[in-house]
Amino acid sequence: MIQTGTTAFTRATLALCLGSFIVFANLYITQPLFPLLRTQFELTDLQATWSLALPMLTLGLSLLVYGPLSDALGRRRIMLLTLFGSSALSLLIPLTQGYDSLLALRMLQGLLLGGLPAIAIAYMGDEFERPALLLAVGLYISANSLGGISGRLVGGFVTDWLDWHSAFYLLGVLSLLGVALVAWLLPPSQHFQPRPLRPKTMATDLAGHLRNPLLVTAYLIGGLNFFIFSNQYSYITYVLSDAPFELAPSWLGMLFLTYLSGSLGSAVSGKLSQRFGQPDCMLAGVLIMMLGSLLTLQQSLLTIVLGLLVSSFGFFICHSVCSAWVNRNAEHARASASSLYLVCYYLGAASGGFYLDRFWQAQGWNGVVLGSLLILTLTSALAFSLRYRLRRAADLSTATPAQAG
Repeated sequence: MIQTGTTAFTRATLALCLGSFIVFANLYITQPLFPLLRTQFELTDLQATWSLALPMLTLGLSLLVYGPLSDALGRRRIMLLTLFGSSALSLLIPLTQGYDSLLALRMLQGLLLGGLPAIAIAYMGDEFERPALLLAVGLYISANSLGGISGRLVGGFVTDWLDWHSAFYLLGVLSLLGVALVAWLLPPSQHFQPRPLRPKTMATDLAGHLRNPLLVTAYLIGGLNFFIFSNQYSYITYVLSDAPFELAPSWLGMLFLTYLSGSLGSAVSGKLSQRFGQPDCMLAGVLIMMLGSLLTLQQSLLTIVLGLLVSSFGFFICHSVCSAWVNRNAEHARASASSLYLVCYYLGAASGGFYLDRFWQAQGWNGVVLGSLLILTLTSALAFSLRYRLRRAADLSTATPAQAG
């Protein structure tokens, strides 16, 4: 087993972090380009967001497939093949002649991008000792957000300098070079034990998770929060690209540096949940998101950025605690329980634009904030329900038999 401080640990962790970086850079490259795509392809605001929403949709759905597939066929091969395929598609997307073709390739790209996120932690679980696993997972999750930020920066700056086609070409070339490095660094599986595919068992496991109210509530909180959070960023690009701000794609790309406050939120979430309890931390994260959303109503670039920083901090606190909650409360098949959480998470992001667009069309950014607060009120109520369930379970466990009856 791979131990901390060894060459194998360094190589494997670096390879998986680099792979994660490639995945999320390719996924999020179009987000700062929505205003430009809207103009170039003569789209509605909602249609322009599909260049991110649809690959998120296919990525989320693919997570249900790759995990069980890797249990039968192995981890390393699937991760490398899907990384290569998704990176190669970034070189084909600029060759498309219309928006429909671009969306078709982006959906296929999303399907392939799901390969590494679905399998990476399972690979670590096979090959790493527990202390090494905990350290490697933390580094891997950090690479997720750094990849997303970098993809947006590449999309914004290269488009501003040249055009959006060049942004895809550059990211595609860099990604393929990165895949070659991942293939060289990532050690072959030494402890993987193949298991036959059992669709009936998979379906039974998923059905069991969906009957567990503690898990379903966390799935709804995580999915609905990302339903709002991701799509707020999409619509704020329209606000800031128009008068009076008129920001270029490069500056819109830099807007996503506000995700860095989320890294701090993730880092402190574990200590906060130990001190205050997981449901209280989920509730606090949602309330912080609501505060951040309200701050963006001010017609000041500085205040809008501050609001996004606050929202990101709150969102990632809640997301991190929800992820840990799912792992802790799954009664069986924890891997599939966590995969189902991520499916809800990405499906939420993929569908949130359809909801917020109605508010955007009716009242602009004020409407988006109103629509956001309505959903966040719901997720705060769901977090409070988990708090109530825990309190009631604790009271019952300390009650005498007569009192319990």
